[in-house]
Amino acid sequence: MDKERASRNRTLTVSADERNILKKRLFFPNGQEITASQITNKTICGDLFEIIDLLPSAFTDLLIIDPPYNLDKDFHGLKFSKTNDEAYLEYLKNWFPKIIKTLKPTGSVYICGDWKSTFCLYQIMRDYTIIRNRIIWQREKGRGAQANWKNSCEDIWFGTKGEKYYFNVDAVKQKRRVIAPYKENGKPKDWEETLDGNFRLTYPSNFWDDISIPYWSMPENTDHPTQKPEKLIAKLILASCPENGVVFDPFLGSGTTSVVAKKLGRKYTGVEINEEYCSWAEKRLSSAERDAPIQGYSNGVFWERNTLNLQKKEGKL
Repeated sequence: MDKERASRNRTLTVSADERNILKKRLFFPNGQEITASQITNKTICGDLFEIIDLLPSAFTDLLIIDPPYNLDKDFHGLKFSKTNDEAYLEYLKNWFPKIIKTLKPTGSVYICGDWKSTFCLYQIMRDYTIIRNRIIWQREKGRGAQANWKNSCEDIWFGTKGEKYYFNVDAVKQKRRVIAPYKENGKPKDWEETLDGNFRLTYPSNFWDDISIPYWSMPENTDHPTQKPEKLIAKLILASCPENGVVFDPFLGSGTTSVVAKKLGRKYTGVEINEEYCSWAEKRLSSAERDAPIQGYSNGVFWERNTLNLQKKEGKL
């Protein structure tokens, strides 16, 4: 049954007629080897573990991996059960080495997780990549805890296949408000003075506190239980995938990685087992052709959280 939604709720919905149309855009594996040309700018609807050996080698510039965390989670009927560290690490070992083979020699990989699974993520990354960093990003929503600290952040481990890799730091600078502006000879030093406040372009760190989780009033929102924000994925793509490069997400979910890649002028491939999620992804990809903005990203820079009104005043959104 379709949900009853408030009039202001912008969560994506797909009708039965739309599903039939969108299904025609999907790539359904047939047990044969898959070529890069077959899956460029495509959503693969199928079980990753059944097709992983059929995927082409060295076809992607960037891997963005958002696997099920080591938690009990229901993905609309497909359930993942929490286990111990040893079993979760074994789960990662079953597919991670094969996915790494899809990377070009200069490719990069990001893998997402929470604090409970980060121990396992470090080990799998250490064994099959050159670890470059661990990003911690702050989720501003979530339930409080009565007998523990509220869990309000997640990890993203960053690694590369080799010593040579693409990284464009200028593409991911952040525009931050200057609290204590410093002037030299009466002029702003390393910051900009505007009618709406003082701002500085800063280099990105590995702690991100400017991310907004998708919610019902945002057009990027879907009913996927673990959807990542477009702004989060945009940072990974801009930093680690050249223009016209290929981004591959083997756990595509509702399509965020592919959508953001398309908006930013990159090619994309994604694998998703749930056909309903695939239809969400395809509808979002279709919308991206006429609606390319990414919340919190404008004029080549990322803005701090909750500075949307300033962007509107400056006519940037």
